[in-house]
Amino acid sequence: MRRWRIRPSAQPLAPRLVSGVLAGVGTPELAARYLAAMQQQLPVTFCTVFAVGAHGRLETVSAASTYGQTAERTAERYVARRFDRLDPHMAWLATRQRPARMQLWLGHHRGDELADADYRAACYGDVGIRERASVLMLLPTGQRAAVSFYRSLAQPEFEAGDFALLEAHAGLLADATAAHGRIALATGATVEPGFAARLLALSLREREVIAHLREGRTAKEAARALGLELSTVRTHQYRAFRRLGIRTVKELLRGAGDQVDRD
Repeated sequence: MRRWRIRPSAQPLAPRLVSGVLAGVGTPELAARYLAAMQQQLPVTFCTVFAVGAHGRLETVSAASTYGQTAERTAERYVARRFDRLDPHMAWLATRQRPARMQLWLGHHRGDELADADYRAACYGDVGIRERASVLMLLPTGQRAAVSFYRSLAQPEFEAGDFALLEAHAGLLADATAAHGRIALATGATVEPGFAARLLALSLREREVIAHLREGRTAKEAARALGLELSTVRTHQYRAFRRLGIRTVKELLRGAGDQVDRD
C-alpha cells in the first residue's frame, strides 16, 4: 500500500479521451464516462468516484463496471456501511491539513492489504477485484475525493507504465471531479448517504430521469432532454420512486433524506 505526490504533467492528452471524461461532468454517468475514457489507455474493470465534504459527509458517489451493475452494487454497500471511514485512501486524506491549492496524489493497494475483513470482502473478494489505483485529491475547502480504477483477478497487476498513464491524466480527472462537485452543490443534487445508496440501486436510465427531476425539471422536460417519450420517462420515474421508497416529486426534492433516515 503506497501513495506518492503527483506533479503537473506537460504530456498532451488525446482530445477524444478528454472529451470522454468531461462528458460525465454534471451527469449520473460520471464514473461510466471516466471508465470508458481511461479504457482507451489501460485495461481496468471498475471505476468509482467518492467525494467527502469538509465535515465528513459523502457528497459524490458514482460507480461503473464493464459487466452489469456490479460496481454500482458494490458502491451501494460502500455507502450504506460507510466504508469511506475504513478506506485507506479516504481515511488518509482526512488526516491531511487543508492546502493552499489543490493537491494530488496517486495511491495503490491490493485487496489483501486491507485490514478490515468486511470491507475487504465486500469491495474486493466478493467481486473478484485484485487491486486499485486511485487519483487522490484534496481541496483548500477541505473536500477530499478519490477517482479509482480497479483490476480484477483475471487482469495483470498494475505496473510502472500504468501508473505513469494515470499520473498524466490525474489533473484532468481531478478538475472534472471538482467541477462535478460544484455543479452538484449549485443544483442541490447532493444527497444523504442512505439516499445515495438507494440511487445506486437504480438502473442508469432511472438515475438519469431522477437527476433531471432533482434539478427541478418536469417529466416532459426530462423526456425532451433525454430524447424519450413522456410515457417512457413516467415509467422510469415510477419504478425509481418505488425503489427509493417515495411517492411524489416533492418527497424527492424535500424529504428524501428524512425518509431514508427513518428506515
